[in-house]
Amino acid sequence: MKATPLLGCSLAVLAAVGCVLVALAGSSDGASAKSGREARGREGQANRPGAPMLAIVSLSDQRVSIFDGDGRRMLQSPVSTGQTGLETPSGIFSVVQKKEVHQSNVYEDGNMPFMQRITWTGIALHAGVLPGQPASHGCVRMPHAFAQNLYGLTDIGMRVIIVRDDVAPAEIEHPALFKPDPRRLELALATPPVSDRPPAVRLGIAPPPTDAAIAPGSPRYLQLLRSTADARSAQASAATKKASEARQLALRRAAEAAPAVKALRAAEANAAKADELLRGAERTLETARTKAADQSTPETAGAEGAVRAADLAKEKASAKVAEAQAQLETAKAQAQARMDAAARADEEAKAAEGARDAAVEAAEEAARRTSPVSVFISRKTQRLYVRQGYLPVFEAPVAIRDANKPIGTFVFTALGYRDAGTDVRWSVVSMYRYSEAMEPIVQAARMQRGDGNGFEAIAADVTAAKAALDRIAIGPDDLERISEVVLPGSSLIISDEGASIETGKDTDFVIIMSSEPQGGLKTRRREPRYRDDDFFGGKSPFSFFWN
Repeated sequence: MKATPLLGCSLAVLAAVGCVLVALAGSSDGASAKSGREARGREGQANRPGAPMLAIVSLSDQRVSIFDGDGRRMLQSPVSTGQTGLETPSGIFSVVQKKEVHQSNVYEDGNMPFMQRITWTGIALHAGVLPGQPASHGCVRMPHAFAQNLYGLTDIGMRVIIVRDDVAPAEIEHPALFKPDPRRLELALATPPVSDRPPAVRLGIAPPPTDAAIAPGSPRYLQLLRSTADARSAQASAATKKASEARQLALRRAAEAAPAVKALRAAEANAAKADELLRGAERTLETARTKAADQSTPETAGAEGAVRAADLAKEKASAKVAEAQAQLETAKAQAQARMDAAARADEEAKAAEGARDAAVEAAEEAARRTSPVSVFISRKTQRLYVRQGYLPVFEAPVAIRDANKPIGTFVFTALGYRDAGTDVRWSVVSMYRYSEAMEPIVQAARMQRGDGNGFEAIAADVTAAKAALDRIAIGPDDLERISEVVLPGSSLIISDEGASIETGKDTDFVIIMSSEPQGGLKTRRREPRYRDDDFFGGKSPFSFFWN
């Protein structure tokens, strides 16, 4: 009798049961947030109605001002920034992570309640002690009550601008600022809607819009984007639940197969043992018959009895073999049925998980499209870069008149629609003021510091901002691609600087003012995870112009 080949299969099934258990154990925390990009992917638009859109930290005044979506100051508080040698860097950031309870892994006793991270190397806004002067290791400390209140209001993606002298955003109008294409709006108003499905935006490799009734960049377009994101999110939730149920069923089927496989192994062992007993009985009978046939030996008379006994033993062994074989066949059938059921359940679980992954990816993409777009124009590299939902989308060359002369650093923010959705309100914050006319105003304000409570913020230099826009020439195709998806909260950054090394995976653009102290940033370790190597096939698009 030969050993059954199902023994190898049974071992494979038992191994599969272990793999399923490990897979299920590892999937329990798969939905936990790991980055700002994932949080924005789930939440969609970065700024909820009424949520702060902009925070401006003044290093000279040691205070932070919070502005809402209309550009109005809604909160203000004293702060403590980085001490000498560990200065908080001046620049443009955004909130990339929030943790209500956080402990620094760099500094001892680094308790950082209500932490809102703005770089992955450790610069953050958080509650802390305020001694009335710069005293941190580079972070921005805030009073505990203020930090707690702000934490509850903000969303991932809130813009944070750190400046030397306090500045307030000012509204600005300029033909170069992005807005819906009036030709598409006119066509949309004249064409009855054919569906409630938003067209695919052309950022990246998506095809151009086909539904003329939905004007890209309009309030209607934003509404449909959000509706699509909600629908995709619901589909992803349903697919996730179905995949979880299918995997649980596969686990049960695999667990049910395990006892059958164990019984099969026992039946195989019993059958092998019975077969060995039968072969032994056959050998004994053969020996007895040989002795009985030899008439020369004196034991011939007793040999006949031995033959009868051996023959009886063989019959019993044969019966046991038959019984063991029947049990083996039954065990085979039961094990095969259980293993087939386990295999089918595993295949169905894999299919459900594939559908879940596709639905989650579609939901993340739909949510990303509701996120504001960030556009960065660098005089240093003569290029334009676009990010949406913390992911790089595309880049292109840009023409800057008098490119050898400074242009300044400006942050333009789309506040909302106006004129029935045909235009967009914009504000600007000027980081550097190259306008000589502004210098006396700045100096006069500095003279009014008085008791150290600081002075009123100076309005952004709109004249210099317009002059910077006048020097920029974006290609018509690139301008159209960007205008199609400019939503409230979108931003345009123009700077002499290049993107910081902090710009990378799971961040918006990070721009550091190279002429300002950066002690709190330079002392911190950088790791490869902050680059975009995985998105651009092994080479970061920012590697050639990192500061």
